[in-house]
Amino acid sequence: MTSADPSGAPRRPVYLDSASAEPLHPAARDTLLAALERGYADPRRLHGPARDARLLLDNARAVVAECLGVRPDEVTFTSSGTDAVHRGLLGLVRASRRGDGVAYSTVEHSAVLRAVSWGGTAHEVGARPDGRVDVGALLEAAGDGVGVVALQSANHEVGTVQPVADLRLPDDVPVFVDACASMGRLPLPDGWDVLAGSAHKWGGPAGVGVLLVRKGTRWLNPFPGDDRIDERADGFENVPAALAAAAALQAVLAERDAVNARQRALVDRIRAAAAAIPDVEVVGDPVGRLPHLVTFSCLYVDGEALVTELDRRGYGAASGSACTSSTLTPSRVLEAMGVLTHGNLRVSLTRDTTDEDVDGFLDVLPHVVRDIRAVAGL
Repeated sequence: MTSADPSGAPRRPVYLDSASAEPLHPAARDTLLAALERGYADPRRLHGPARDARLLLDNARAVVAECLGVRPDEVTFTSSGTDAVHRGLLGLVRASRRGDGVAYSTVEHSAVLRAVSWGGTAHEVGARPDGRVDVGALLEAAGDGVGVVALQSANHEVGTVQPVADLRLPDDVPVFVDACASMGRLPLPDGWDVLAGSAHKWGGPAGVGVLLVRKGTRWLNPFPGDDRIDERADGFENVPAALAAAAALQAVLAERDAVNARQRALVDRIRAAAAAIPDVEVVGDPVGRLPHLVTFSCLYVDGEALVTELDRRGYGAASGSACTSSTLTPSRVLEAMGVLTHGNLRVSLTRDTTDEDVDGFLDVLPHVVRDIRAVAGL
C-alpha cells in the first residue's frame, strides 16, 4: 500500500497523465542504452559502424512491423507523432486525384486540423455527445473534391474508440487514421491506408513517430525531400531511439491483455466515484473506450485550480485541451461533443498504476473539488 505523509499526500508522486506521455518502459531504457553504443553512425554509409547502425534500424522496423501486423517496408520512423500525422495526411492530399479536400471530425487532434489548414480544404463533421463520430455524416462529407477522409482510432481526450472499420468509401478515397492515442494499447483498426503513431504514448522514447503507408497507396512526400534510407522521412535517423521504441512496443504488446484488464477495472472505479460527486459529468463512451483513460468535468471548479491542488497532494493529472500547451485553453473536443467543459480533468493510468494509487486519488478528489468550490463561495 502507498503510504502517505500527515498531509495526506502519497510518499511518492502518483503520475496520472500517461495520455500525454507514458513513462519510459524498462525494455526501452535498456535497449536505448545499449543502442547508443552502436547506433550513432549514418546508416547510409558502407563502413562498419554505418552497417551496424543500418542493421539496428532495419531491426527496429522489422520489430514494429511484426508487432503491428504490417510489412517492414510500410513502416517509417519520423521525428514525432505530430510529424507522422502531418506527413501521413498531407502526403495523401498531395497524391490525390480528386482534389485537396479532407473530410474529418471536430474531435480530431489539432495536428490533423493544422495539417488540413496548411495544405488542404476542410470538410468538417460533428460528433455525438459520447465523442463518437457519425460515420454517415463523414461519408456524406466525402463528396466531390474530397480526396482524403481522416478519422482517429480513439479520441485522445475522452478515450472513445471510433468506427474506422465502418467506413465504406470509393477505392480512390484513402483513409488516414491518427492512432497516436491507441497504438500499443489496442489492435490497429481495419480499413486504413495511412496511419500514424507516437512512441512516447506507449512507453518508448519521445521524439519517435511511426508512419505506416500501405503498399500500393498513392502517397507523395508533402515536404522537401531528403537523401535518407527511407524516402518518406527527412533528416538523420535517430537509430537508438527507434530501436528503443520497437523494444517498448514489443514488451507492451506482450503484457497488453493483463494491463488493459487491470486499467479498465481501475478506470471503472474512477468513473463511478467521479460521477458520485455533485455536479460532475463523466464524459466519453463508458464501454467502447481506451482502457486507461477517463475524463470528467466539475461544475463551478476551475480546471487549473483542480490540477494544481491535486498536484500539491501528490497526484499529477491534466486539464484543458490535450492539444495545447495551456490548461487555460478550454477543451475544443468537449465543446464539439456539447458536454460540460468547465473544471475538466483527464486522468490516464500508467502500466504501473496500482489499486493503492487509485484509492489515494479517490480519497482526495472529493475534498479538492469541495474546497475549491468553497473558496469560490459555492
